[in-house]
Amino acid sequence: MPKVIFVTPDDKKIEIDAPEGLSLLEIAHENDIDLEGACEGSLACSTCHVVVDPEWFPKLEEPTEDEEDMLDLAFGLTHTSRLGCQIIMSDDLDGIKVRLPEGTRNMLLD
Repeated sequence: MPKVIFVTPDDKKIEIDAPEGLSLLEIAHENDIDLEGACEGSLACSTCHVVVDPEWFPKLEEPTEDEEDMLDLAFGLTHTSRLGCQIIMSDDLDGIKVRLPEGTRNMLLD
């Protein structure tokens, strides 16, 4: 089974078995990883923002325009930022490492 490595804001690495076909957001929620996902993966917020390790970023599919629009609202945006709800696990992503940002910006509550 593929694995994903979540890196917490305090640099703790958490390696999780990641079933193919699930998003990083779903995997995080199933394993009590603190990744908000206020819109439950409907691409209506940026609270599942993750920073993909530069080694892994080129291996991802290009973000859609809708994802890019939501990323513009993300707290702590970087050039390797993506939404966890849009990264779907596959064997090709076995070992992917993503950092959880220190905060989120939840526009749904504003």
